[in-house]
Amino acid sequence: MPRDSRGTRVVLDGHGLDVAGVVRLAEGGAAPAVPPEALDRARRSWHDAQRLAATGLLYGRGTGVGAHRSVPVDAADETGHGLRLLRSHAGGAGRHLPARHVRAMLAVRANQLLAGGSGIQPAFVTALTDALCLGVHPAVNEFGGVGTGDLTALAQTGLTLIGERPWLGGGDGGELPAPVTLQSGDALALLSSNALALGQAALACHALDLLLRASHAVAALSLAAVSGSLEAYAAPVHALRPYPGAARAAAEVRRLLGAPDRPVRGPGRIQDPFGFRAFPQVHGPALEASDRLRQIVEVEVNCPSENPLMLPDGSAAYHHGGFFAAPLGLALDALCLSVLQTGHLSTARLAALGRTDLTGLPAFLAEGSASSSGTMILEYTAHSALAELRSCAAPASVGHAVLAHGLEEAASFASQGARQALRAVESYTTVLACELVTAVRALRMHPAPPPVLALELAAAVLPSGTEDRPLAPDLTAAAELLPRLAEL
Repeated sequence: MPRDSRGTRVVLDGHGLDVAGVVRLAEGGAAPAVPPEALDRARRSWHDAQRLAATGLLYGRGTGVGAHRSVPVDAADETGHGLRLLRSHAGGAGRHLPARHVRAMLAVRANQLLAGGSGIQPAFVTALTDALCLGVHPAVNEFGGVGTGDLTALAQTGLTLIGERPWLGGGDGGELPAPVTLQSGDALALLSSNALALGQAALACHALDLLLRASHAVAALSLAAVSGSLEAYAAPVHALRPYPGAARAAAEVRRLLGAPDRPVRGPGRIQDPFGFRAFPQVHGPALEASDRLRQIVEVEVNCPSENPLMLPDGSAAYHHGGFFAAPLGLALDALCLSVLQTGHLSTARLAALGRTDLTGLPAFLAEGSASSSGTMILEYTAHSALAELRSCAAPASVGHAVLAHGLEEAASFASQGARQALRAVESYTTVLACELVTAVRALRMHPAPPPVLALELAAAVLPSGTEDRPLAPDLTAAAELLPRLAEL
């Protein structure tokens, strides 16, 4: 993705935005930069739409929308029609979304409009990027989208852009984007996108990718704590069954433990429980699902999705179903399901770490009185989080809806899938934190802990006491440590 040499700007040009760029803009770590040629592309699309609309009916410009698609709109009332469209569709409900979710949506929508094809006036693009620069955002409710366009969220955004609703953030008396004057065709052009679901999917994809990379270090520490066999991670094993994700997971564990590609069997068990032995096979699909979601998000944020779509050469406008977010919804479901599977193995390893027959250490890694509980409670905490992760993995795409007098007889529910993926981030973080705390304690008690960087880093951060005490602070420290483990 093009950025300036200082890395403080993310270029929005309709073609080169990636997940990392969306995240940086959402979190305020960078400001958007729009090349003049990208704004010129949006301007040409605007002029093309005006010309094409004058020669024949275009959906949402000379007509109503949804079940009113065949109801004509008088030319003198097209701007009023657009204003009514924004007002009537700003019917979201539920809590206001966090600022970073809404900022991600603004970044995605601005970049999509710069791809050309929407026919919206360029002033809307400028206002969207100004909001990102000024640190302000519209109030957007959680509920409203079903994966066929984030209509309520973008209607609320549109009313904010034209000055009918207040901006949030930016401090008292801070500068605000100049209100945009709504013109014919702008309303539907702004609404015709899944920008909120895409922005949330980008945030979830980035966070889950980080956790999946941290999982390599956590699983490696657990494997070392039970003196597990590295045979299951041997490169020849995965070369003969060439799944890229499994091979990557195995290679990462070998690298983090300083093991060769062809590990030699030690004097211990012939083979380990599934939590250790099947880690590459279970974790690999999660890595692949994360990569697939990233690919889909980066396609969607860099292409026009508006209906009707203005062709780049201005020759025609096409009505289509490109706003139906089936690819996104299915990819989100696949990632949540695969993260659940690798979460199952994390809790299995956590249980194994408390077994004397596998570690040679006291039950639940407790010291002192024989009745001490040690890390016993962390199994309960991890399974509580795993239950939440399981609910997040129920595929949103199995949903069904018939809307608008039956005209829209299906929905992708990608919006729900994106929210579930964001919830999965929190749950999987807790599962991993429980395993990490337990693995580090086991290695501290181990007669010969491996001299690996992951253990050195974790041991420097996590509390060292083994007496029975509240472990909540340990879990907080472990959760905060995961991003650092991901970068090893």
